[in-house]
Amino acid sequence: MGQLADSLDQAVHKAFTRPIPKTAGARMRYLVKQLKSTRAAAQQLGITQRTVERYVKDQIKQPRKDLAARMEHEVTKRWQPQIRAKAKQKAATTDGIIIDTRARFGYTAAPGTTDDARLRHLTVALPPTYAARLFEARDQGATDQHLQNIAAEALQETYFKDGGRRASGLLVEYTDVEHIEFDL
Repeated sequence: MGQLADSLDQAVHKAFTRPIPKTAGARMRYLVKQLKSTRAAAQQLGITQRTVERYVKDQIKQPRKDLAARMEHEVTKRWQPQIRAKAKQKAATTDGIIIDTRARFGYTAAPGTTDDARLRHLTVALPPTYAARLFEARDQGATDQHLQNIAAEALQETYFKDGGRRASGLLVEYTDVEHIEFDL
């Protein structure tokens, strides 16, 4: 996954009402319940079915670092799906999404204006239509470059063109992303 996709996921995770299970056994029991069998959980994590059963019974308490990271990722991916869906729906229909980014912005504009790319830090509330496009593209497995293009268009229309009230011929280039964070 890329930086923008991870940031969108983190924004949705902030909407969770309960934390994910902390212990390896609790996480494994949750995965087994969600995937309906120890075999499916084992295949998903790349371990043996017997190892899954040992985690479920709390016979193993400390997983290897790589397995712990995979377990956390798989549990987080499935945690509170209704809360996640409601948060996305609310952002896509009424609230929009807030983007906080530090990146290089360049412009293609009318002659006589400065078009030199420069580093800027922006925090902008994006309208629901762009939130919907970002989440839809993320859910369909879009590349980070595609998500970056949507974010660039959103910043261009919302911040630089001020919703069509100024700079009508302006085209914004959004590159060298140093930091990006979304919030619902």
